[in-house]
Parts: sequence; structure tokens; C-alpha cells
Amino acid sequence: MKGVSTPIVEVRALKRRIDTGSHTVEILKGLDFTVPRGQFVAIMGASGSGKSTLLGLLAGLDTASEGAIVLDGVDITHLAEDALAQVRGRKIGFVFQSYQLIPTLTAEENVLLPHELAGGDAAGAARARELLERVGLGARMDHYPVQLSGGEQQRVALARAFMTRPPILMADEPTGNLDTVNGRQILDLLLEMNQREQTTLILVTHDHELAGYADRVITLRDGLIVSDVLKAAA
Repeated sequence: MKGVSTPIVEVRALKRRIDTGSHTVEILKGLDFTVPRGQFVAIMGASGSGKSTLLGLLAGLDTASEGAIVLDGVDITHLAEDALAQVRGRKIGFVFQSYQLIPTLTAEENVLLPHELAGGDAAGAARARELLERVGLGARMDHYPVQLSGGEQQRVALARAFMTRPPILMADEPTGNLDTVNGRQILDLLLEMNQREQTTLILVTHDHELAGYADRVITLRDGLIVSDVLKAAA
């Protein structure tokens, strides 16, 4: 799955600053890297290193101060919000640490939502049910988030992330709110589904065991890349 064609993600001289009024805080200080199609990249670093900020920028959830981000051939750096939302809907699936399910929607409705927002057709319902079956929640499709455990909610979030068959999946500490057993189950599902869907996976984690499954590990410190290690092919 390690692509050699045009990168699906390109990051050029990326900076992110925050002006506090009295001074400017530099969170990212000029990052450059590319991600080939199909690669699994883990982004690591201590708290405050900039890893979650980087993921938010890659997902179009935040705006760069300088530099450029190109996703699957589209420069998202200066897109208007409507155009950016369309790119996110077509190209990105996102798994949050805190699940981010809509409490008034059932598991099936939460999974189906990205498809509906993208103007999808009636075939989406079958896809949503298939994904919920795949994550082991076939019997809980009509349950609301409050009726599900944390591990089950993250399974719903995982199914939702794959709903529109995005070429890029991003995950921010996807096992961070789960105990060891549930975290392991979510990791196994994430890796299995990522392999099956042939997705490029970019994952932020502090968990060295989880990062051990990645093709490549990028480590940040104080807003800079201090290590970028590509594993040798087996």
C-alpha cells in the first residue's frame, strides 16, 4: 500500500501562529513533508508539540498562518468555507478522540449523516448498515449515543468516518478515551477497515504501541519535525 505516485498529501512551509494580544505564540514553525497514497502515518510528540494542531490544519478544521496544504491535488489553504466543506466531505474521514456523535441521532443516522450532507442517494442506507455490521453493531443500529458505551460510540464514529469512502482518513487519539480492551478492539477495527478500504491513514497518538503499526512515524517537538522514520518494507 505504499504509493510511489503523486503524494495524496503535500505540506509546504506550514506555520500556525496565535496572537494573544501581548505576544505571538508559534505552534507550528514551518513544516514540510508529503504522504504517498495508501501510507499509514503516525504523528507523535509530547503535549503541546503541535501534533493535534497539524491534524486540524490537514483536515481543514483550522487555517494556516503561512504555507500550503494540498490534499489529493486540491490546495485547501485559501479555500472559502463552502468549498472547503466540499473537499472535507469528498476526501476526508475524521475520527475524534471524543467521538463527536450527534446525541439526537441513532447509530445508523450518525453513520449516514456524511452521505446525506454530500447529497447522497438512497443506497447510502445499505452502506451505513454494512459498516455498522462490520464494526459489530448490527444489533444496535437504532440505539442513540447515550445508550452506547464509549467503545461502541467510537465504533459508530469509525463507521461514520468510512461512510463516503474518503481517500484520506484522519484520527486524533482514537483510543485515548478508552480502556485497554476497548482501545485494542478499536485499533484492530481501524487497521482492518483501513486496509479493506485502501485509505491513506494519518493518525495522531502518544501511544507507541499504536504507532508501531504505522508505515511511518513523524515526531514533532516544539512545532518542528524532529524525526521522520519510514519503516523498511517487510
